[in-house]
Amino acid sequence: MARYEKVCEALRQEVSSIIHDELKDPRLGFVTITRVELTPDLRYAKIFFSVLGEDEAYKRTKEALDSALGFIRRLIAQRIKLRFVPEIAFKEDRSCEYSIKIQQVLDEIKELNAPMPSPDVKTGKKIRKEVRGEPKKGRRLRKKK
Repeated sequence: MARYEKVCEALRQEVSSIIHDELKDPRLGFVTITRVELTPDLRYAKIFFSVLGEDEAYKRTKEALDSALGFIRRLIAQRIKLRFVPEIAFKEDRSCEYSIKIQQVLDEIKELNAPMPSPDVKTGKKIRKEVRGEPKKGRRLRKKK
């Protein structure tokens, strides 16, 4: 693991523990630090967070994190030994919501394409409807001469 990746992971862990253990702001929701992106010179850090809730929860959490920025940076300087403590910017990470939405769309498509069983009137058994493009069972394809 390269130094860059080690610093990113250390920052993610420390910021996460600071937010959960040290901050007592009532505006904070259920916050998860998802990832940290650093510049190559380790001077600037984007810290991505996600919040359980709606847009209002994201807005309140962003305000709380921005107001505690100096406090968080000072604690990072005490806990992680770096020559320069990175400048921090908090960014919303909505990738979880996006992946849930994609999964719902895929489930809807799967339901639309799934063959629906229909009961056979004579026997009472369920038979499978034909799927478009699939030949009927029992019929042979004839070659044209």
